[in-house]
Amino acid sequence: MLPHSYAVDSLSRSQDLASAILASTTPSQISATCASIDFFLQSHSPDQSRHFFSITFPVLICKLFGFDDASSLPPPPPSQKPPSNGWVELASQSSLPDLSSKIFSLLSPNGTLMNSISAVDRHSLVKYVFPVERLPEWVRFMLSNEKYFRVISDLCPFFKGKVKEDAVQGSLCQIQLNVFEYYLFWFAYYPVCKGNSENLDSNSVKRSSKFRLENWTRSIRGFSGSSKREMEQKFEGNLYIQLLYAYLRAFVPIFDLGAHQPYRSSILNYSLKCDGSVIVRAELLVNVFVHYWLVDNDFSPLPVNVCKSFGVSFPFRSMLGEIPPTSGLGEVVKLFVKYLNLSSVMSTDGFDNIECNESPRWRVSGGFDSADLVSLSPSVCSVGSWNSWIQRPLYRFILRTFLFSPVGTSMKNTSQVFSVWVSYMEPWTISLDDFAELDVVINGSSKDVRNHETESQNSGYSPVRQAFVLSNFLYYSSLFMHFIGFAHKFLHTDPEVIAQMVLKVISLLTSSKELVDLIKNVDVVFHSKQAVSSKSALNSLYRIVPSIREQLKDWEDGLCESDADGSFLHENWNKDLKLFSDGEDGGQRLLQLFILRSEAELQGGDIAHAHSLQIIDSLKEKVSYLFGGSTMKPIPISPELRQPQHTRDELFKPRRVGNQTSANVTYKGDWMKRPISDVEVAWLAKLLIWLSSWLNESLGLDRPEDNDVGSKWFYVNIPGDAVNLNGSGEIVKTLVCLIGSWLLMMGTTTTRLMRKHGLRINLRVLASKKVVMVLLIFVVFSALKKACGLFH
Repeated sequence: MLPHSYAVDSLSRSQDLASAILASTTPSQISATCASIDFFLQSHSPDQSRHFFSITFPVLICKLFGFDDASSLPPPPPSQKPPSNGWVELASQSSLPDLSSKIFSLLSPNGTLMNSISAVDRHSLVKYVFPVERLPEWVRFMLSNEKYFRVISDLCPFFKGKVKEDAVQGSLCQIQLNVFEYYLFWFAYYPVCKGNSENLDSNSVKRSSKFRLENWTRSIRGFSGSSKREMEQKFEGNLYIQLLYAYLRAFVPIFDLGAHQPYRSSILNYSLKCDGSVIVRAELLVNVFVHYWLVDNDFSPLPVNVCKSFGVSFPFRSMLGEIPPTSGLGEVVKLFVKYLNLSSVMSTDGFDNIECNESPRWRVSGGFDSADLVSLSPSVCSVGSWNSWIQRPLYRFILRTFLFSPVGTSMKNTSQVFSVWVSYMEPWTISLDDFAELDVVINGSSKDVRNHETESQNSGYSPVRQAFVLSNFLYYSSLFMHFIGFAHKFLHTDPEVIAQMVLKVISLLTSSKELVDLIKNVDVVFHSKQAVSSKSALNSLYRIVPSIREQLKDWEDGLCESDADGSFLHENWNKDLKLFSDGEDGGQRLLQLFILRSEAELQGGDIAHAHSLQIIDSLKEKVSYLFGGSTMKPIPISPELRQPQHTRDELFKPRRVGNQTSANVTYKGDWMKRPISDVEVAWLAKLLIWLSSWLNESLGLDRPEDNDVGSKWFYVNIPGDAVNLNGSGEIVKTLVCLIGSWLLMMGTTTTRLMRKHGLRINLRVLASKKVVMVLLIFVVFSALKKACGLFH
């Protein structure tokens, strides 16, 4: 029991610190406030720090991440849209390394704040209620339904013990977290909130400007070389990235089973009553980042077999819709994935043989006490690698970006996600050298923190990486096919950049003959019907076919193109692999078509740069090496071979128009098949596309003109008896029949001419917002005119 004077002093000083935090806006004020917080926590015991974490800590989170300031104490929950004056953002944008160092010292895993959090949580002194509206979107939907929130702890173990019923409103539930969990959730939510706010700002700017094609085609330059350099500089100077890396190194072990954790800090001495073990802490960290960054608004957030085992069916697709992941997460996801992939790299490079009896495998400054060793839990022992934790979420994160990115958005986010994908597919290029700059920041010196025995790492694919490629085979096959569709969809924006991206992936797949042979052999086994092959190398691959089929069904669950989005997927696309298929929808033909389109786009520009032509030549060379044989197969163009050509054209039209499957609907112009843009009314465009397809099919405009039919004439035999027209009624009837016959003849002639010249009915132009606005103004004006006439 604390004396009353100590309690009053702690309360008053906590309130003073909260006021100082709110008033700190300049670098000097922020540095002084950080020092005051550090001094307060060092001079107070965990019991005396209770008021700090009840009053001051929520205010500190608001200022750190730039959420709305609180004018009263305790502050309200942070708002969704962060302003630009957060401490973390200010330290990242400014050229003041001292400010960044002060904030990093305050929040580092070895800092006084984290040590105090560990002590407070050990005694369970403070609990927070995390706002449900700041959770990942799919979790919010679950918690809003009484049927689902009762099983969320079973579906997501990291929510176990945290979902409680509201004591005030019993029908609602709340998420109760300790101090570390509360900080971790806000830390993970910050880039999501920032990405959403930046996306809203970019959309408002876009909508306020003129809807011109050249306004957004320039934005694809985010994949250019200068932008890459800017991203690298931001990666190294970003305080949030530095903190993320520090937390990963401190709390997430990447080495194999019996090893002690790298970058050990006092927070790892957490009480087993709070987390259970160090691995439970690591699992919590990985799960929170996965569900905030990779899953979030995914309408299939959990594996299908897990949902079936609990008898749960989520109607997320109708609620979340086909929307891409949150933009702006490329940098943090790339660091997160690269760090976790180190575990698979270490397990295949023989790092388990490194002696670590005196120091951890990842050497850091400072001593290491043998009493700090904590045994790993069986959950990771059975996994052996963090790779299995991110396979499905990352695959869907990348695929949803490729499928659902709307035309007209900046390519910066897509290029970052593309970089994540490429980095994930070649873990053999990842080494501790990739984190050298961040290690310098964390350790505060330029001392080499890497184990010298880890420097000799292979930079290319080798047979020891076969297990990784097989367990992630869809990244090298099916996802590549989806990316080809994305490349066709966005080729017109910047052909050179899109061609570079395709060349990058093909170069990765063809970087090693062993890798090419492995991918081809797995494809052969996947499509083979015989259980035994004459090749022993293929026999060993048959055992992985069932797992690949299960992954294909689970990882691509519900992912298909939306109405009129210009995608090229099929009804049964995710039931087969098409990379090495010989059909028109196979990888070779699609790449061949892409090369032809790219070459035409690049040569059709103002200046055909030599670098652009070199990219095309490299593409032809890589495609020839990947598929064997000639670089380009001839495309059939004779009339008797036009049917396969239509099959290829159907790859790039919408799969469904309204409620009608449009497998037989073919349009001549690309304009009808392009994705719905911001200048159109979406529902009206879909309706007019359906009406156009129905009219084209009814009038026969979707099939070529038959010359034999047009050459035949039909005659009507008139009876020889004279016909008397008595009365005006007979005359009117005759005139009506004459006019009707004339109109029918004109319509038939027009239809025949349209069919002869390959013209189609296209009503989609009426879906333009300008046309709709003119019609709406005309209707309103006519209604007002009639109303005024009736009034007078």
